Amino acid sequence: MTHASPGPAAPGPSLAGTDPARLRSLRRTGVSIGLATGLYGISFGALATTSGLDVWQAMVLSAVMFTGGSQFAFIGVVGGGGSALGAALASVLLGVRNTLYGLILAPSLPRGGFRGFARAHLTIDESAALAATAATDEEKRTGFWAAGVWVYVFWNLFSLVGALAGQRVADPGAWGLDAAAAAAFLALLWPRLRRADAVTIAVAAAFVALLTTPVLPAGLPVLAAALVAVVAGLLPSRRRPVHREGAETREEGTR
Repeated sequence: MTHASPGPAAPGPSLAGTDPARLRSLRRTGVSIGLATGLYGISFGALATTSGLDVWQAMVLSAVMFTGGSQFAFIGVVGGGGSALGAALASVLLGVRNTLYGLILAPSLPRGGFRGFARAHLTIDESAALAATAATDEEKRTGFWAAGVWVYVFWNLFSLVGALAGQRVADPGAWGLDAAAAAAFLALLWPRLRRADAVTIAVAAAFVALLTTPVLPAGLPVLAAALVAVVAGLLPSRRRPVHREGAETREEGTR
């Protein structure tokens, strides 16, 4: 008795590879994110030079530290008359989140050598967010590098523009540059406030920030507000189980 030889099996989703169109889309998105984020570098550069840094100091800080929240915290403390140690501490605390991003993305990205160093340096909100939208490791790498590299390029370019302009602007607040970063964060946050619990946490965090801003050094009110989300995450969830009754009914029906 003979058996017909089965034909080659059609590749499933895991064997089909990543769609090249999807990779091109991620690269285009990375450029768009880089340009949009980089524009806020104008605000940083202007505030840095009006806070007492010269152009070269502002550019070294931007190129080496390269995490917007930490950079704004640093110049905020320095501009407010704080010490360099206090400015560095506020910057480090705000940059801790990047370490968490790195741990999440580690399985998909290079860890050693120059590429590993570059990956660590480019692990920021934008690169981690674009990588998180991907389904495969190749897509995650493409999204990460596209956003990380282009944000770095545009951020430093526009930081230079802002630093040069800041030497000729007596009061950045008159041009709204001191509020540009806050407006950017609000624009990113607003679409995520879809659930009642998220809105509650956001309002509570804003309230804490308002209370602590007059009494804490620049940068620390942000950390105090972030603790609200941490505490909320540690509290036991009050969500009711989904389809629990239906599951119990089905289970009883099989007995």
